[in-house]
Amino acid sequence: MYDEGFVEVTGGRVWYQRFDEGAGGTPLIVLHGGPGSSCYSLQVLKALAKDRPVILYDQLGCGRSDRPTDPSLWRVERFVEELGQIREALHLDEVHILGHSWGTTLAAAYCLTEPKPHGVKSVIFSSPCLSAPMWEQDQRRNLKKLPLDVQETIERCEKKGTTDSPEFAAAIEVFDKHFVNRLECNPEWIEQRPKHYRNPEVYNIMWGPSEFTVKGNLKSFDCTAQLKEISCPTLFTCGRYDEATPETTEYYSSLTPNAKFHVYENSAHMAYIEEEKEYLQVVGDFLTSIQ
Repeated sequence: MYDEGFVEVTGGRVWYQRFDEGAGGTPLIVLHGGPGSSCYSLQVLKALAKDRPVILYDQLGCGRSDRPTDPSLWRVERFVEELGQIREALHLDEVHILGHSWGTTLAAAYCLTEPKPHGVKSVIFSSPCLSAPMWEQDQRRNLKKLPLDVQETIERCEKKGTTDSPEFAAAIEVFDKHFVNRLECNPEWIEQRPKHYRNPEVYNIMWGPSEFTVKGNLKSFDCTAQLKEISCPTLFTCGRYDEATPETTEYYSSLTPNAKFHVYENSAHMAYIEEEKEYLQVVGDFLTSIQ
């Protein structure tokens, strides 16, 4: 069974899709990255619907969801509220949560909300960002691994405020080939992603002009001191070459009770595409071990 539709949330309507082959396991809800991206590239996770319903949705402001123009909506607290509203509308009384990249920031903020949300059976932190300051430090270190001219271009454009220039875009392409997606050739369906699915305004307000310097309202986000409060089973994963570095991901895992940690050896930040088969196996086995 497949269905899609819209859920009314604070600020507008959010588009979702649900895959369900009737197996009866606890549903999995997927939180995409960004902020301001979409669930488009995470379609591979529908393969997990052989064991349980899988729900993907485009967060407000991007993808197929409404795009309100009120900048006050772009706060982590509202996205946390949105997740609760989606769960309620879709009757997800018990749920597994998988967040990727910024989706892990959202997943952690949601799980650590007081009072704690009910019925969260497990959380998967895929390529996590649970501390903006640590993310920024890691990207500065990653930058040093790139050719000198690329480093200089990125630093110069950041200093001058020309992060919308073609030379900055070319330098970021080199960074991405190292730390985001190392595939020589993307699957054809990825290349067909509509350009308008992203919303740079959400990213700029919440994060900033680039990965390297956090200037947005997530600048001080850091939930590492609270990770000990997440008591359900958790799985932390990342790629060996991930911008969400194995060292930092393992550190988050060490702070979380009942946590497992896995590295995809041939991936950067998009292991679900770079090593699709292993990604689905690792995530699927973890979920099945809980139910």
